[in-house]
Amino acid sequence: MLARCHGWLINGVVAIFCLALHAPLQAAETVSIPRNIETRNVPPIPKVQSDRLARYGNTRSAGLYGWQGDSLLIGTRFANTTQLHRVSVPLGMREQLTFLREPIAGVAIPSTQGDEIIVSWDEGGSEFDQLFLFNTRTGVSRRVSDGKSLYAYMYWSPDGQRFAYVTTARNGKNWDTHVQSLDGHVDKVLETDEGYWYPLGWHPAGDRLLMKHRVSVNRASIYELNLTTRRLTPLVHSETEEVSVSLAAYDGRGGLYYLSDAGAEFQRLHRLDLDSGEKTVITADVTWDVESFVLSNDRTHLVYVVNEAGRSRLELLSLTGRRGKGVAHRSVRLPQLPLGIAGTVAFSPDDKRIALNYTTATAPSDVYVIDIKKRQLEQWTRSEVGGLDRASFVDADLIKYTSFDGRTIPAFVYRPQTPGPHPVVIYIHGGPEGQYRPRFSTLMQSYVNEMNVAVIAPNVRGSKGYGKTYLKLDNGIQREDSVKDIGALLDWIDGRPEFISERVAVMGGSYGGYMVLASMVHFGNRLAAAVDSVGISNFVTFLENTQPYRQDIRRVEYGDERDPAMRKHLQAISPLNHVDKMVTPTLISQGANDPRVPASESEQIFKALEANGVPVWYVLAHDEGHGMRKKANRDFDQVAKFSFLEAYLNRE
Repeated sequence: MLARCHGWLINGVVAIFCLALHAPLQAAETVSIPRNIETRNVPPIPKVQSDRLARYGNTRSAGLYGWQGDSLLIGTRFANTTQLHRVSVPLGMREQLTFLREPIAGVAIPSTQGDEIIVSWDEGGSEFDQLFLFNTRTGVSRRVSDGKSLYAYMYWSPDGQRFAYVTTARNGKNWDTHVQSLDGHVDKVLETDEGYWYPLGWHPAGDRLLMKHRVSVNRASIYELNLTTRRLTPLVHSETEEVSVSLAAYDGRGGLYYLSDAGAEFQRLHRLDLDSGEKTVITADVTWDVESFVLSNDRTHLVYVVNEAGRSRLELLSLTGRRGKGVAHRSVRLPQLPLGIAGTVAFSPDDKRIALNYTTATAPSDVYVIDIKKRQLEQWTRSEVGGLDRASFVDADLIKYTSFDGRTIPAFVYRPQTPGPHPVVIYIHGGPEGQYRPRFSTLMQSYVNEMNVAVIAPNVRGSKGYGKTYLKLDNGIQREDSVKDIGALLDWIDGRPEFISERVAVMGGSYGGYMVLASMVHFGNRLAAAVDSVGISNFVTFLENTQPYRQDIRRVEYGDERDPAMRKHLQAISPLNHVDKMVTPTLISQGANDPRVPASESEQIFKALEANGVPVWYVLAHDEGHGMRKKANRDFDQVAKFSFLEAYLNRE
């Protein structure tokens, strides 16, 4: 047997990494690098590696955009990117409607159910989404944005003649709200230089917009914008405490439904009577976050989704009552759903059915329809899994471990079906106000089944879904307490005979990438490998270089680098300033056009690690942004990570 070997000098000791080969590698026997991918220090990867993962890369999913008549508009991939499709009957053909080089970013469908919808997409992962009026009958589209600024949060007016959206067109920084008519006339209804404002929907009369003012993940308010007078009226607002409001909608009875954590640890469903100002908590008995809700078109039903320990529970309410007389909320039984996670939920135009996309840890996201009267669940898409045996997919077990201060940390564990003990990959979510939830993941399934490693995904302090106190535990000077939660997880792994504690890797993206780098600083001698995707390496340079429209909201979360004391603290906890402590072999993955965590963050940590003699592979995609969205790029990125981890975790 031959081997292709690479050596690095680490603290005066030469470390050798070898890929075992049965014969000298020829070009045809190695993985081809996509034309927009640049690699540094990545050795030739045997094609057998990509062959092992090809079926995982060929799995598909379906995401719901909404109803158009009796058909459903969905997003799915049949080639390199996710495109818009239409499905007209259960398990029917997915009729492709868009054929773009870039993946679809968003879709807005008018309640009038005409042929024209709004579709948005960006170039190269820049997230400067552009808006297009797209005719689903003729396939003709026309751009209705400026071609260079950010556009988001699109909402059609009730009559389908106008649409509202947010844009940074004025100065590239502030979020302004515009209303545009079908003839192209633009009305700049709200311009502000303070905070983040964006619409949540229209009043049924079409003369007002519900506006959200977001200060941080912990603080937000709801206002009503009169489109004639331009007057903003606070509806759900707190001057004295941190209260978050995540979603709101008019109920058509002189009231407003909204989600808020006011007076509670969790987001609850409330109703505000706009005439009396009376507020009623609808879900007072729910001890988890109500993460979303949607009203039927005739405002007689409401579906809400509860995030219960990371999985979803759907509830349907029947609404009765008249303006000024109060509203009665009666629970309506729904068919049983498997233990999983719900995405978009939408009522059919006649309000007799509810469509939703749904995934479990062992099944890709697909679209289902519930018949309300019959209480029947019907599957409308069945996504392929690349020829894999569905019985081989493993579910995630929820465990809890104790951290340095006695706090309990939840985590999901994927265990191989083979006898142990097994190496471990610790997967750290981004955010930081994110939450790992056990959706179907080809990454998790391939690691467990092909690499024979266990994967543990912790929801360290600062994660959402566990109450607002938990959410705030990593703010400001407490930032590294979440890193200590990873140290406590390493301790938990040490005491479990089913794991090999000498073979543990950390992996994460975005803020999770920072957590990977920070774990290398604090626990490097306990880690066999590290994978950092689009991660923050220095908080000061990150805050200075992230897109201007994101800076203020990130400063609220991480701290303002313009303040000398905070700048000193941010520098003190930035991994780039502690490269001398970092010895763990590392793979870095980055999109060159990333508007959130700019590529300079990965460039600087790559150069610093390389200069310090640390083994470091680098994968840079020149046509991607905050993660890999194109199949060819994603496939190569995954096979590079797989080869890297297998080399360091499964070596004897």
